[in-house]
Amino acid sequence: TGEDGFELYFRSKHADTMWEALVGEGKGQPVGLGCRDSLRLEMGYALYGSDIDDTTNAYEAKLGWIVKLKKGAPFQGRAALEQVKAAGGATRKLSGFTVEQKGAIPRHGYDVYLNGHKIDIVRSGGFSPSLQKAIGTTYLPTHSLEPGTVIEIDCRGKRVEAVVTRMPFYHGGSVKKG
Repeated sequence: TGEDGFELYFRSKHADTMWEALVGEGKGQPVGLGCRDSLRLEMGYALYGSDIDDTTNAYEAKLGWIVKLKKGAPFQGRAALEQVKAAGGATRKLSGFTVEQKGAIPRHGYDVYLNGHKIDIVRSGGFSPSLQKAIGTTYLPTHSLEPGTVIEIDCRGKRVEAVVTRMPFYHGGSVKKG
């Protein structure tokens, strides 16, 4: 989420005790997965199984900064990443978008169109409490990454306009424009 936080792991028999110690009598505030998903999406943080999976690579997911090919260390997938780099880089990249139309919330798996052609699906999507509008991610061809590019999302059988936007959507306590 971009905020300080913790994950705790403990045996289920201690759940009641832990709950009372952490949130009992107004000590803290619990949040659920919906909160986690909206906050991580606002920050542009990828979620495995949605934004990244075994069909994507680090360069497509804009995670190339963590790939250290020059250091020469062996790792799983190194040869595949070297091929992508040698071929000139990724041909598509994970991109953010916003939807202005009220009530049109992009959800994971909805079809995404560019110039009338299906190009991908919504990888992550939902309503942003910080921006008060719908946001999402999808993979776009590298020639279509410019902020302001118009795409369409098929929301429950109706195509709605979406606009490519830089990520993160939310930045350092303020909403990032464009």
